[in-house]
Amino acid sequence: MTAKDMTAHLDPDKFAKGTGALRSRRPIYMDYLPPCNHGCPAGEDIQGWLALAQAGEYHAAWQLLLENNPFPAIHGRVCYHPCETACNRAYTDAEVSIHAVERFLGDMAMEQGWKPEFTAPAGGKRVMVVGAGPSGLSAAYHLTRLGHEVEIFEAGPVAGGMIHFGIPAYRMPRDELKREIKRVEDMGVKIHLNHRIEDVQTEKEKGNFQAVFVAVGAHISKNIDVPARDAKGMMDAVSFLKSVENGEPVQLGRRVAIYGGGNTAMDAARVAKRMGVDEAMIIYRRDRDNMAAHDFEADEALEEGVKINWLRTIKEVDGGTIEVEIMELGEDGRPQPTGKFEKLEADSLIMAVGQQTDTGFLCDVPGIEFKRDDTVVVGENMMTGADGIFAGGDMVPTDRSVTIATGHGKKAARYIDGWLRGETYQPLSKHPIVDHEKLQLWYRTEAPMTEQQNLPLSQRLGGFEEILQGISEKEAVYESKRCLSCGNCFECDGCYGSCPEDAIIKLGPGKKYQYNYELCTGCAVCQEQCPCHAIEMIPESESAGIIGCAPENKR
Repeated sequence: MTAKDMTAHLDPDKFAKGTGALRSRRPIYMDYLPPCNHGCPAGEDIQGWLALAQAGEYHAAWQLLLENNPFPAIHGRVCYHPCETACNRAYTDAEVSIHAVERFLGDMAMEQGWKPEFTAPAGGKRVMVVGAGPSGLSAAYHLTRLGHEVEIFEAGPVAGGMIHFGIPAYRMPRDELKREIKRVEDMGVKIHLNHRIEDVQTEKEKGNFQAVFVAVGAHISKNIDVPARDAKGMMDAVSFLKSVENGEPVQLGRRVAIYGGGNTAMDAARVAKRMGVDEAMIIYRRDRDNMAAHDFEADEALEEGVKINWLRTIKEVDGGTIEVEIMELGEDGRPQPTGKFEKLEADSLIMAVGQQTDTGFLCDVPGIEFKRDDTVVVGENMMTGADGIFAGGDMVPTDRSVTIATGHGKKAARYIDGWLRGETYQPLSKHPIVDHEKLQLWYRTEAPMTEQQNLPLSQRLGGFEEILQGISEKEAVYESKRCLSCGNCFECDGCYGSCPEDAIIKLGPGKKYQYNYELCTGCAVCQEQCPCHAIEMIPESESAGIIGCAPENKR
């Protein structure tokens, strides 16, 4: 170094190409769990089939959907879509209308006559399923895909369980319901109707079944103690809805009261309106913010002329007079009695205060234990205390919905398959969830959610025609394109175009990218440009063994 040269020379062994003397971190491609997938009780790869739908590959999207849920046309109508509640798009404008696209795919499959495509492994056994509701049908479907021979025993005259008897036709048209169920039968599943199982073990042995899945729905209405001098005109909601579905005569009078605030109460009131009553009024002890029913159910009931008496509880019934106590919310938000009363006039009273399952036929099976609410105790593998007898759906302690029951059927099928094959089913570990705060949306789009149209009010009350109308192909593609692909690379080329060192290699459509770490300086521009957070920067010391190509998506 001369006196004129004051700049120190850098050690070439410590100098790396790029922005600094030494790269301290490097980028890697990641696959995260999108919140929609995480929120789906049936475990669908929503992000995956939305990507196929937006590319116009509807058949492939439907097949991917069927890997986890056999009933897209049903769930696209009756699921309360918790996937949309979790959707990160809601923080930009509005959530993706996932259920509308699912229904579009389900309806297209029925129109086109698509069939499930799968290869069943050899070595299957015989499995008996008790109950042809969503959980039993789901278990039978997945067990068949896993190579087993399945027979379902249903106490009722039709398959579908509470989808058929508990959900009115204006929400779930019967033709679409029957066609989705028939697809399961066409796969080889035998459904025995009007066959009530009284002795599980005897039926198991008689049919030479190696395992049993019990999935009896919540068909029994709960009883509450309501003092009644004259109980004429009182009925429970489940029996009422079943009678209407079966075309049996039901005497309601001009005015009907419904006691309860859940979705069943809303359905009972709306069915009563369709039967021609002048007035249908709901009596509910809580307020609107704390009701059990979903918001849209209450909105549609009010639109159709149903009256809702919030913060009221029945104290006595005397013929056509119902005495109710006015409630008020306490400091804890719970309803408290006020000592103030009023009287309401009604010709009939429908009790909609919840349902429970009939598990009495399992009481004599050694090893099976019950909760205080008569639900069955099961382990993580869905098996009861009796070896080889599994249970799910409404029969086990859980929240109750069609989608939860369907998810139970899939989960039980996988554990039953492992048990029958002498193995232990091990669910794949889930990737971390990517929330909206991790997204880097450097672009903003004006893309409002597609609003599904309801049947005009003037056409609703004349019958049980489906209310919610489906979306068109153009709308389904548009809605699919609103997906942000949270946590998983969708090959937008943001990283590729922004890298100042040309350190990113395109591997071709569907194959993503690879890093050339000889050129990469760790500047993190690629990560900053990735809108879906599919790139992480990791310390250089942790990068041993890391390859630059993104792994296959595992959701």
